[in-house]
Amino acid sequence: MAEERAVLAGGCFWGMQDLIRRMPGVISTRVGYTGGDVPNATYRNHGTHAEGIEIIFDDSQISYRKLLEFFFQIHDPTTKNRQGNDIGLSYRSAIYYESDAQKEMALKTIEDVNNSGIWPGKVVTEVEPVGDFWEAEPEHQDYLERFPNGYTCHFPRPNWTLPG
Repeated sequence: MAEERAVLAGGCFWGMQDLIRRMPGVISTRVGYTGGDVPNATYRNHGTHAEGIEIIFDDSQISYRKLLEFFFQIHDPTTKNRQGNDIGLSYRSAIYYESDAQKEMALKTIEDVNNSGIWPGKVVTEVEPVGDFWEAEPEHQDYLERFPNGYTCHFPRPNWTLPG
């Protein structure tokens, strides 16, 4: 087993974590703040950070590419700083890569999504090197497991799948 780490942002982290944690090959997930300027970020003070998710996965069971394809299916990567009713820099779409290989795969996946003509517009997802990941407060971890009817704007869109 080879563990790999992915850090993604795609709107409110509750819904992202709830869907991604169920994928075969995902070992663990935690939500937090990343991609911004405030050290020791918190929910009340996270500056320019996005709400993000850290995913530890077994790359012999699920590839980084498959994670990215699912990421692009459960949030709208064509809306800048917005997911559903959530508006602002905290809710931007971003991929924070750990290696050149992850960066190349992120750019290739975005190119494939754009070329597919399936999504409602061009991808605005940022692709940046990973930086600090500040773990969110305990009440935000596994939120939808504890509150199954809680707020989420994430859902799989069956038609938003790449051919092949």
